[in-house]
Amino acid sequence: MKRRIFLGHSALFLAAGALAAPLATGAALPDTVARVKRSIVGVGTHLQTRSPAVAFAGTGFVVGDGLSVITNAHVVPDQLDAARKETLGVVVGDGAAAAFRPATLVALDREHDLAHLRLEGAPLPALNLAEREDAREGQELAFTGFPLGMVLGLYPATHRALLAAITPVVRPSLSARGLDARAIAQLQRAPFMVYQLDGTAYPGNSGSPVYDPDTGTVLAVVNMVFVKGLKETAITNPSGITYAVPVRHVRALLQRP
Repeated sequence: MKRRIFLGHSALFLAAGALAAPLATGAALPDTVARVKRSIVGVGTHLQTRSPAVAFAGTGFVVGDGLSVITNAHVVPDQLDAARKETLGVVVGDGAAAAFRPATLVALDREHDLAHLRLEGAPLPALNLAEREDAREGQELAFTGFPLGMVLGLYPATHRALLAAITPVVRPSLSARGLDARAIAQLQRAPFMVYQLDGTAYPGNSGSPVYDPDTGTVLAVVNMVFVKGLKETAITNPSGITYAVPVRHVRALLQRP
């Protein structure tokens, strides 16, 4: 059985990671990565009595005034343990220098699987969002995030990608048994277009920015992977196909009051 599933926390979803497609613009990529990494954050929750205190859920990136963070809607927990003072937030920095900063959920777009978080305090370096939808099939791209989350110590990793196709966001099913409530609801809506990337998926990269390797301008947000069989095979036998939500839906989310 082949299917698409959402990415994110390893217990529930799957995220995208290492890619094999070569980049013709490799000479410019190292400088771009150095800039982009400053805007990449881990998204999760903090609970003082838990070990470890921070539970990683996915990747996010900073935009706008340096206090807005974009990630996937499915990365944000549906409920926090208020009684034990569990807090939503982001992890900034990497390795031993990583620190947790509380965040507030200000907007959620479940249809396009996007979330907008707001930070308090000092702003972080922000990434630029593409103003036009001019991505083309065959275009070389890159994305940066945390492929395996805290397993790798929260060091941002960058992967190369190829925009293989621009395709409707529908989940194919060979029989009615493959349809669940999410799939049925999706089929009842007009499908929007997503970017199909030539890339391999691993848990943790949900919410990673997909960007132009020359400029760092964000064109999309990683959110799904095509899985052959059970979701565990995304690690043991990855399909090499990843999906990303075009940035126009990010811009629309940021404009919500």
